[in-house]
Amino acid sequence: MPIDPWLMAWCEQELGARPVEVLLAASVMSEVWGLRLDDGREVVVKARPDDGRAATCLAVQQAAVEAGLPCARPLTGVSVVGDRAVHAEEWRPGGEVADGNDAGTATRSARLYADVMRVTAHLDLPPPLPNPEWVRWDHDGPGQWPPNVVHDSKPGADSLRADLITIAARARRRLLKARETRHVLGHADWEAQNLRWHGPTPYAIHDWDSVAWLPEPALVGAAAGAFASNEVPTLAPLASSEAFLVAYQEKREFAPDELEVAWAASLWPALHNARAEILWNQPPVALTAVLNQAATRLARAAA
Repeated sequence: MPIDPWLMAWCEQELGARPVEVLLAASVMSEVWGLRLDDGREVVVKARPDDGRAATCLAVQQAAVEAGLPCARPLTGVSVVGDRAVHAEEWRPGGEVADGNDAGTATRSARLYADVMRVTAHLDLPPPLPNPEWVRWDHDGPGQWPPNVVHDSKPGADSLRADLITIAARARRRLLKARETRHVLGHADWEAQNLRWHGPTPYAIHDWDSVAWLPEPALVGAAAGAFASNEVPTLAPLASSEAFLVAYQEKREFAPDELEVAWAASLWPALHNARAEILWNQPPVALTAVLNQAATRLARAAA
């Protein structure tokens, strides 16, 4: 695979070596390249639209590494190339996805998330705003979902099914009551696809681009709802989300109102995905789970 000239030049300037082989190339939310350099090193270079978030996200990742958490070590700071924010980190391949949505998998995931939050929640860094769209219930735009120029232009964007809008409105109303509570930094895309394990031992936590600045219960709740998502995002079974929240609270117990926030937040990533399924004519995986579980989750949220 040919290597773009700008990427070649960036590696020479920031890493002191030229890429000679592409080990991986992917583009979803960010552009990602796994590269072998001419000095023998294997690295990952990430580039994403420069929205002002990257420096804080990378600082959170660095703090996680220094605390002994299993994640790739940043090798450079963030530099801006055109409209991209670019950095390099260690190549950390391997490990297995814990592809399950049962209570045991939830408990293991939650304990790791608690280990991460014990580091990230105490960092004093500039908030990486705006928060990722799938947890951006705190937006100031019209409607329940944050503005999105791609989604909002799709047919049906302004005429979604009424029951989904009602669920989103009730969950968001409860979450906005927590808007003035203490915010912390945390990983906001805690999905199975972003974690790797060696048996029961965590091996790698990926996607630090998705750090958010929100109340702790809202971050934990989102993780409790999304932890089982792998190739197709969905909403975890109710009992598994409950197991996640119980396991997280082994180290930090929530007050009753915080637990309500967590249950409301557990719906939000799935609501984001359900809307996308409708707009893009995808199978209604998240939508079905949301409609089946919303009544119980909203009741637990006192929404």
